[in-house]
Amino acid sequence: VEIELLDVEVKDINKIENSAKLEITFLVTNPSEKTFTVPSISYQLYADGQLLGSAQYSTEDIAMPGRAVFYSGVEIPLKNTFTINESDTNSEIYQAVLNDKISSFTAEGVITTETSWSLIEKEFKSST
Repeated sequence: VEIELLDVEVKDINKIENSAKLEITFLVTNPSEKTFTVPSISYQLYADGQLLGSAQYSTEDIAMPGRAVFYSGVEIPLKNTFTINESDTNSEIYQAVLNDKISSFTAEGVITTETSWSLIEKEFKSST
């Protein structure tokens, strides 16, 4: 499996709670001959080297036939919502994220792939 952090986009800003929802898009590619699904991607998100927090993309509660299927050579974007709170992060970084002033985002973590017979975890690090 190959995974790339494709995009980080601010979707919703809550000025009352001083929080924002980001849409994280990972591009997952199957370079192998084996067909698999992706039950989870656990990751930490960084903005210009500053940790914003941790999150998880998960389809573990969906049966295998209902998940996106990665056939040989297929690339599928997987989207996840990531919430940041100004109180949990550096205020300058928080404002930079909201004002689209971040030069690069980095995600690092573990992607889990599943076939009918196996479950495989692979560490990754990718930047926009």
